[in-house]
Amino acid sequence: MRGVWTPLLACLALLAIEEGRPAAAEDLPVDVELVMAVDISWSMNEDEQAIQRQGYVAAWRSKEVLDAVRDGLNGRVAVTYVEWAGDLTQNVVIPWTLIHSQESAERFATLLATAEPDRQRRTSISAAIDFSAKLFEGNGYAGDRRVIDISGDGANNQGRPVLDARDAAVAQGIVINGLPLMTQGGAEDINAWGSMPDLDRYYSQCVIGGPGAFMIPVTEWRQFPDAIRRKLVLELAELTPHKPRKTARIVLTAGAPDKGSCLDGERQWRVPTDAGPAN
Repeated sequence: MRGVWTPLLACLALLAIEEGRPAAAEDLPVDVELVMAVDISWSMNEDEQAIQRQGYVAAWRSKEVLDAVRDGLNGRVAVTYVEWAGDLTQNVVIPWTLIHSQESAERFATLLATAEPDRQRRTSISAAIDFSAKLFEGNGYAGDRRVIDISGDGANNQGRPVLDARDAAVAQGIVINGLPLMTQGGAEDINAWGSMPDLDRYYSQCVIGGPGAFMIPVTEWRQFPDAIRRKLVLELAELTPHKPRKTARIVLTAGAPDKGSCLDGERQWRVPTDAGPAN
């Protein structure tokens, strides 16, 4: 992946990480440890990636998200931002950072706004979950909750079965929430190859898991800023989602998955097509 760390970025990152880091081996109590794991597969063009990145930046600069942080028992959270695509493509864009004030949230948002997005091939949700789950180990924080927030626009088509990764993470006490991006066009769209019309159902049955797990499907890019802001508020404040607005439809975990449908992405990849590149 392309290098994104300039000397200025490195200094800002160091400040963001060191401020509030617990001394010695004692982990710092926080309300939640949150991994934001964001899809950077080729199925999204550069404009769509920019909307996605700007949505996260705006969310961390919003009053609603900062209020959710401050309202917690400890009044602080630990967050990290990861980009992922195929089974060998995971990159920590911003390492674990303590957010407890407007200044620390702004530093995080500035780092995120400055880092250059990448684009890679294939979609391995399972590898993204496995990679994200390991990030909680020895990170210096002790969260009341550990959450992985997976956003993506396609089904798992590489790596081990997504159910195996999901169940392994949940067994460790990790909650996985989802942001399925159902924004691709029809057959005329070169990026639509590999898309799944019922990606929300797939995420509900195969990706999200753990107590209170939920997802917010996005069907139009204009919905994304509102969806990610609301999703972060729910995750940070541990609120039970109800009465969702039309622009951010919330779906809770949908019970036992159809294991066959959880392999639809792998089956789709194996089918020859002339429609264009896969995500």
